Amino acid sequence: MIYTNFISKILLVFLVFFPMLSQAEQDVAVAPQPLVFTQAFQASLNPWQVLQYLQDGNRRFMEGKMLHRDYDSELKTAAKKQYPGAVILSCIDSRTPPELIFDQGIGDMMAIRIAGNIVNNDILGSMEFAAHVIGVKLIAVIGHTRCGAVDKACQDVKLGHATALLEKIQPAVQQAKKDFPAGNCQNQKFVNEIAKKNVLLVMHQIKDSSPIIRKLITEGKIGIVGGIQDIETSKVVFLDDYSLMPARHADIK
Repeated sequence: MIYTNFISKILLVFLVFFPMLSQAEQDVAVAPQPLVFTQAFQASLNPWQVLQYLQDGNRRFMEGKMLHRDYDSELKTAAKKQYPGAVILSCIDSRTPPELIFDQGIGDMMAIRIAGNIVNNDILGSMEFAAHVIGVKLIAVIGHTRCGAVDKACQDVKLGHATALLEKIQPAVQQAKKDFPAGNCQNQKFVNEIAKKNVLLVMHQIKDSSPIIRKLITEGKIGIVGGIQDIETSKVVFLDDYSLMPARHADIK
């Protein structure tokens, strides 16, 4: 009887301090991130968990508490085969290196960088390879404040080969001008608003233009999110559009 009461008290304390996770909470609960993603670790992840790793890494970067890394060891571990968790589409701006701002190491993520974080057929092909062959669980489109490409697109600049690239940002420019008729390209807040709209449009362009990625989304094997990095703080705010992520369980509110 004494033994039974003792076990009951221990169980009560455990439930108070370590409550059982609901299924929805398990969807986003993450184990400590290994220094190099392995095949087993990649296979164990879902898109929500990979997103959580990016958010955790960005928080570490902002707080100056990045993981201690032995890059030589990471390189040797990842040399034979890679098992990254995410592919990041971001701008070529020198202030936006995704591996750094998300505190990820060699073999943890794949990075595609192009002015204005636009998407084209070559980039789509790279993403399809990352998703279907390499097995990444998340595509993240990351724009940023004070984006020069977005600013020049707003001004409808024509500049050699960049002209065609900047034209790909025009749908976001026109949408922003429709939503904010008083906006102008000299207003940095307005330009930042265009950057947000561009991220959202690119997210859906990826899904609409790639049957391979669209099928993986439908199967819950991959998700697409978008975010904006604040150039001054490096904080990445993920935008409130999770329609291209797998549905979480009903008890997520």
